[in-house]
Order: sequence, then structure tokens, then C-alpha cells
Amino acid sequence: MSDRRIYLLSPKELSPETIAVAFAKTSRSPESFREIAAGLSDESSAKFHEKWVVGYGHASVAEHAVLHIAIENVSRLAVECIESNRLASYTEKSTRYQKWDLDAFFTPPELDGHPLLGLYTRTCGLLFETYAQSLAPVRALVEKRSPRRENETDEAYDRRIRSQYVDSCRFLLPAASLANLGMTANARVLEHAISKMLSHPLAEVRQIGEEVKRAAQAEVPTLVKYADAVPYLTDTRADFEDRRSLSRTLAQPPTVNRKSEDWCRLMDYDPDGETKVLAAALFRFGGMGFAEALETVRAAGAGERERLAELLLGRLGEHDAPLRELEHTAYTFDLILDNGGYAEFKRHRMMTQTPQALTTRLGYILPRRVAEAGFEVQYRAAMEQAVEVYEKLAEWNPQAASYIVPNGFNRRVLFTMNLREAFAFCRLRSAANAHFSMRRAAQRVAEEIRRVHPLLAKYMRLPDEPWQAVEESNL
Repeated sequence: MSDRRIYLLSPKELSPETIAVAFAKTSRSPESFREIAAGLSDESSAKFHEKWVVGYGHASVAEHAVLHIAIENVSRLAVECIESNRLASYTEKSTRYQKWDLDAFFTPPELDGHPLLGLYTRTCGLLFETYAQSLAPVRALVEKRSPRRENETDEAYDRRIRSQYVDSCRFLLPAASLANLGMTANARVLEHAISKMLSHPLAEVRQIGEEVKRAAQAEVPTLVKYADAVPYLTDTRADFEDRRSLSRTLAQPPTVNRKSEDWCRLMDYDPDGETKVLAAALFRFGGMGFAEALETVRAAGAGERERLAELLLGRLGEHDAPLRELEHTAYTFDLILDNGGYAEFKRHRMMTQTPQALTTRLGYILPRRVAEAGFEVQYRAAMEQAVEVYEKLAEWNPQAASYIVPNGFNRRVLFTMNLREAFAFCRLRSAANAHFSMRRAAQRVAEEIRRVHPLLAKYMRLPDEPWQAVEESNL
């Protein structure tokens, strides 16, 4: 009997493509991974990938080649496409904890030589100047309500209150604001990500796709070299955009500070979802078929169902993930959320999200701290200027017009998530240190799920803060 061995194939010693081949060859070779890797070179690895990954379509091999890509000075609008890949990992510059320079915005290539270029640049300048002007009065308000603690240093105090005042002022920043992000992805995911970028309607995103491809090819010259624009993506988008006149939403007038309860609607769920989750648990740990497990749960009395739910979820610790059997039921929501909140919402890529384009047509929010700091007039003036310029840009190019839209404007997203993801989302985003737009959304989503599936959803154990209280305190 051979001794167990666990070790790294280090990227310090082997290229990502060579590591991928070493792992791939174990399916046919009795040699150890070290022995396989010792017989490989970058050239032989490239030939292997050309034959098996490209030629025969064994794309899973490319998943063993992992790259870490630094992306700097791209617009937050472009970040949406870059970060839309479910199986990649990202960390980006935070608008909650960092302040933006006055000229830190992107000017889209579509505007080169266009008559609206000057208006766009001036409006971005106005939004950034208003943002900079808002920081001091809103900070003063926060300092009054959160005084310095005894022996607290300037640095520690600023760190403690920064998210409170920067969090409110950031709603003025447009989608053109520049950001940095780090991306970690395997070559298979990266090839798909590059193809999506090259198929995007915005020139900036297509340019980023080309640059990411060049950077990646320095490490994985074979695995991403065939990434290209996808006609299915470009043509399908174009055909549906030609039919956008069918949408009644575009005909609606802007609404400001939308607070009606239809901002978050549970559109679809399985009334039998709790039964299916409990039956799946019985299926997993017993020897019965799923049909028998379903009948067992359906025949059980209320007390027995509660006992099963307690067995399944009662031991959950604060940082524990529920068993995967919770994935057997799902919920679809229609959500209206400010774009500042959506920037964090989109990170939950395990759910399925369908966002609408960023516009000014669903109105904007006014953070309570901004109003209480005496800055409401300036805030509204900047937002109304953005509305006016957006409409002028949208007449010419609806996609490029989104660059001018500040974070405070609402956008609509359709999303579907299973109950396991709902536990993760609601618990994380209802935490006291979460952005208030996200706390409001998380508590509202949890409320809707508890309404239809109270037996299981009660185990979410969220802070005792209803979404109405979050809204009243912050909007």
C-alpha cells in the first residue's frame, strides 16, 4: 500500500498550462503528478492543449490553469460585465471606504468628436465636485452623532466613521467613476469572460476584453487565444433591443424617492418547496426513493415536520452553511434597488440575476444623512442635471448614456435564488455593518420568504430590524 501524499504543484515552478496538463494526464498515467510534470515543457503543454482542449473540446482541463489579473482604471459600468462571471473571484475598489479624486471618471470612446462630449465632461465634473463638497457637512453630522471614543486615534476614528459619511455621499458618483479590481479565474472561465467582453455594446468593455486576452496569453498562450466575439450574444441583444418599444417601463415618468412596497416583489416560488427540502434530507440520509420521501413528509403531522426542520437547521452556527438540500426550492423576485446597492448585490453570483440597463427613469434616492446635513438642495440639483444629460445622451446612444447615471438612481433586477443562497444572502447583507440599501433589501427578501415558507425560513436568525426601520432611518 502506497503512502498518502498531498503537495502543491507550485506556479512558481510551473506555468499554469503545464499544471493543467499534469492534472489532465493523471486520468491515463500511473505516474505521480511530480513525475508527469517533470516530463513536460511549455511547448509540449501547448501542443497537448491544442489537441485535447481546442481540438477535442475537453475544456474541463483548462479549469486547472488559474490566473490572477489586475485591472485598473476602468469604469464601474464596465466592472458590471467583468464581474458577471459566476465561477470567477473578484475584489474591487470600495466606494464605501475610499474617496474619489475630482477627475477619476471615464470618458467613453463613443463620445470622441461628438457634440455632446463637452456636456458629458462638465456633468461628470459637476457630480464629482458636488460629491467632494458633500463630504465635509455629512462627516460633521456623523461626528456629532458618533463622537470620538476615549484614547481613539485620528486614524482609528476616521476608519470607524468613514463608511457612514462616505456611504451616503457616494450616491452622487456616476457609473463613469474609475475603479480597480482583482480577478481570479481559471482559463475556461476566462475564455468565456473574454468572449462576453468582446461581444459587449460598449467600446470600453470590448477594449478591456482585448487587453485581458493579451495579458492572459502571456501565461496561457493556448487556452484563451481563440476567445472572440460571439454572434449569438451580439445578435440576440440587438434583436431584443429593436423590440424595446414593447416595454411600458420606458413610457413611465421618473419617480423620485420611490418607497411604495412594490419595490420588492416575490414573483414566483414553489408552494411545495418546504416539503421537497425535507424530503430531500430524508432521501440523502435514508434508503428510500424521492417519491417515498415526499409521501412520508406529506403524511407527517405539523409536529413531525417541525421536528424534521429542527433536525435539518436547528444546529446551524453563525458561520455555518446549510446543507445543500435547501437548494431544492427557489424564489424569483422583481427588485428595484439603487445602483450603489446593486454594485454589492451583483456580487451574489450564485443566484441568477437579470438586471435592466442603468437609466435615470426609475428615480433616485435621497440619503437621510445628506438631507440632515443641509445638503439636499445641492444633491438634487446635481441629480436633476444628470437626468437632463442622460436623456440627451440616450437619444443618441442608450448604452453610453448609462455612464452619466449616479449611484443614487434606481434600477430593476430580476433574480432567482434557492433557499440555501437566500440564507447566505440575507444573513450577510442584514448585518449591522452592511450598506443600508442592502440591509433593507435583505430584510425584505427574508420577510417574503418567511411568509411563504415559515417552517424553514425562521432559522435564518437575522437581526431584529425590519426593513421599514432601515428605510426610515436612512431614506
